[in-house]
Amino acid sequence: MANELMNGRQNWLDNFGGDDWFKNFGQQLLAISPETDNLLKTDVKETDKDYQLAVDLPGLDKKDIHVDYQDNTLKISAKRDSFADHSDSQGNIVQSERHYGRFSRQFYLPGVNRDQIDAQYQDGVLQLMLPKLSESDQPTNPIEIR
Repeated sequence: MANELMNGRQNWLDNFGGDDWFKNFGQQLLAISPETDNLLKTDVKETDKDYQLAVDLPGLDKKDIHVDYQDNTLKISAKRDSFADHSDSQGNIVQSERHYGRFSRQFYLPGVNRDQIDAQYQDGVLQLMLPKLSESDQPTNPIEIR
């Protein structure tokens, strides 16, 4: 029953054999935004009745997270303004992997009852439940035959 469009991130480079270097190179090449590749990591589960998402958003304030559902698309966006500077007295920092700025993800999730979407944010994880419309609630657009 998996939503076929959710499987769109399959690594098509697997067809080129077991060359791990090539696969890793391809993943970075195809990443839309490599510097934010580790942000908004999401688990998506689909059941007969709903979609359930768990989104990792560690260290963010709830006020900096925005969720919107429109045109069968769920959009999650967030912003992190900055970090405290942890460099030494000369401005040196050995490694910095934390990101700041704006980032977002979108998911195509058709047939959701928009009025009953539930979102909760606790301990750095955004939990979303998007109930599906029943068959009788699905909008129809009859076409007149001439």
